[in-house]
Amino acid sequence: MPEVIVRQMKEPEFDRWYEDSTRFMAASQVAAGNWPAEEALQRAHASRRGLLPHGRTTAGMLFLRALKPDGTPVGAVWLGPHPRGVPDCGFLYFIEIDEPHRGAGYGRALLKAAEEAARSQGANSLELNVFGSNDRAVQLYETSGYGIVTQQMRKTFDDR
Repeated sequence: MPEVIVRQMKEPEFDRWYEDSTRFMAASQVAAGNWPAEEALQRAHASRRGLLPHGRTTAGMLFLRALKPDGTPVGAVWLGPHPRGVPDCGFLYFIEIDEPHRGAGYGRALLKAAEEAARSQGANSLELNVFGSNDRAVQLYETSGYGIVTQQMRKTFDDR
């Protein structure tokens, strides 16, 4: 596993990350069939505003940037309290490795760093959501010891 240095995001990094990750969230919801494309970005922004009323300084939220030892950014993670108030359980809202660095072990290294950060904030466990079609992420979480807590399934009817 490669070494990563993890530090809090600086404001300009957060601003870029916020916009990029909100667009990614919108596109992911469209691809999953959850939101219509014409409303997706608006819905994503509304969701983010609800979770982050004070942006980067919202109480309990932690925004981290992962870097190689030479200072090259490789990814980002967003941690916070569990949205449903599960006691002693943190929540991994977002984790992503920048495209050029995927497949080299940085995801596993960043996930481990996120777990350590959650522990340092008092969490005894960490929960997350993942789209079922994201095979790479599902495999990472399974091989890192995560188990299914709830599972949502959908069948699309082709005859309409």
